[in-house]
Amino acid sequence: MFSASKLSDEQKSALHAWAAEGASIADLQKRLKDEFNLSITYMDARFLVLDLGIEINDSPKEEAKPDDVAAAKPVPTGVVTVTMDSLALPGALVSGKVTFSDGETAIWMLDQYGRPGLDADTPGYRPSQEDIIEFQKQLSELVRKSGY
Repeated sequence: MFSASKLSDEQKSALHAWAAEGASIADLQKRLKDEFNLSITYMDARFLVLDLGIEINDSPKEEAKPDDVAAAKPVPTGVVTVTMDSLALPGALVSGKVTFSDGETAIWMLDQYGRPGLDADTPGYRPSQEDIIEFQKQLSELVRKSGY
């Protein structure tokens, strides 16, 4: 096992500088090998970071661009579609997915007592009254055809 006491002051300050530039633990390990000819394991590099009190920036390199977020939004279709899973969710008698007319999607389920559950992908989402009525009609028909 490699110890921080085996590093020179120059090597310690280099590690701190590299971490301040945004280097990851793997980067520190590679730079120690390349610049100081010092081969250590990844685990030893992790322990060095802890021993020397080095702050590693774990934030992602690239953040989502507003254009990417806009592309991920659901596309309104004007139609409610309901599907049933071939294998029900744990605790459910039957389950499936629904896409509402505005493009929002949700997971639905019916438990052993016939109580419905709906978990929308968007927190706090509420479908329109017309969509709920259409969803209930399609769900009823789908469940009836499946023999439940």
